[in-house]
Amino acid sequence: MRTTALRLYGKKDLRLESFELPPIRDDEILVKLVTDSLCMSSYKAAMKGSDHKRVPSDIATHPTVLGHEFCGEIVEVGAKWQDDWKPGMRFVIQTGMKETYDAIGYSYQYMGGDMTYGIIPNFIIERGYVIPYDGDAFFYGSLVEPLSCVTGAVHGQYHTRHGEYVHIMGIKQGGNAAALAAAGPMGLAMIDYLIHRDERPNLLVVTDIDADRLSRAAKALPPDDAKRFGVKLIYVNTGDLPDPAARLRELSGGEGYDDVFVFAPVPSVVEQGDAILSYDGCLNFFAGPENEQFTAPFNFYDVHYNATHIAGTSGGNTDDMIESLALAAAGRITPAILVTHVGGLDSAAEATLGMPKTYGGKKLIYNHISMPLTAIADFEKLGKSDTLFAGLSDLVKKSGGLWCKEAEEYLLKNGKTLES
Repeated sequence: MRTTALRLYGKKDLRLESFELPPIRDDEILVKLVTDSLCMSSYKAAMKGSDHKRVPSDIATHPTVLGHEFCGEIVEVGAKWQDDWKPGMRFVIQTGMKETYDAIGYSYQYMGGDMTYGIIPNFIIERGYVIPYDGDAFFYGSLVEPLSCVTGAVHGQYHTRHGEYVHIMGIKQGGNAAALAAAGPMGLAMIDYLIHRDERPNLLVVTDIDADRLSRAAKALPPDDAKRFGVKLIYVNTGDLPDPAARLRELSGGEGYDDVFVFAPVPSVVEQGDAILSYDGCLNFFAGPENEQFTAPFNFYDVHYNATHIAGTSGGNTDDMIESLALAAAGRITPAILVTHVGGLDSAAEATLGMPKTYGGKKLIYNHISMPLTAIADFEKLGKSDTLFAGLSDLVKKSGGLWCKEAEEYLLKNGKTLES
């Protein structure tokens, strides 16, 4: 089987290449990759190359395939797995494996999200990391991995009882929560999840310093909707505040916050989060820094006397993915609010390296399509001279400006194929 893949050869060295996959072994599965949503973690891997802990040292001669937020369908099944998997079945993969730092999207030569066809190795299949996906849109499957990351962060929070040596896992139900620097795509996923899950905070304050991002967040997840679920949702632009922490504490009635999620690897934001913790408050450092020496001051007086503590989560586990799939299937969360750009596999290299400079949310790649990365907001304008974008514009308008199943089907049917 011939495949086309975005391969990592070194720092900032991404190449879109076609090559022959080896025949699958009896314990492997050949798959067609349909969608991949780009992640800042892929950008970090591309920038650091072999200095990244998940990227092998020999990529100059044995390049690996980028992409780990993907969805596809089974093409061929090795003899070992033919009772469990059939051609045509759709799947997603839990890529953050607990047994090893190796991961799809960083470490594998023949499997990754940014390729047309790939081979799932036995190691991943036999540990249950391949998950059946019954959804009717591939892009929802791609978004399950980032959704599972915020699910995992919420489950990774913990609290204590005075005099007991027990960690009570999860956020404090009915408490105060804050998401800092959180108007980006992962922040939106966190807001959506905290509002629409069963155990919710009473107060959720979301901050950012970008007015446009805050406006988009408030439109996608309005405070009135949160109120229906018993959550007081407040968006705050901290960019112009002389003392952001003081204002945030004021919004909590002076109590502080039981659960604080930090979405930017910026020392001042970490300090802000520390400063607003309540007694027994837990700060989750969600943002993964590129700098291996990243540090920020933390108030250890409060650690000792106010029982404040810190957690750090990276990715989610298989249970988190299953929970995210169930919530999306039930319509309780809306993954489509994360997507702002759509493109073909031939736009993935530039889009990955340009992620910090590209405004908006998730960049969704269709692996068998040739198409520049395009903002959904630009579909209508482009549609005046391009029938493809005219059709896409009409479909996303019907879904409230969001990418949707109908738009995906239209693109897969009418878009220029990568092979043509």
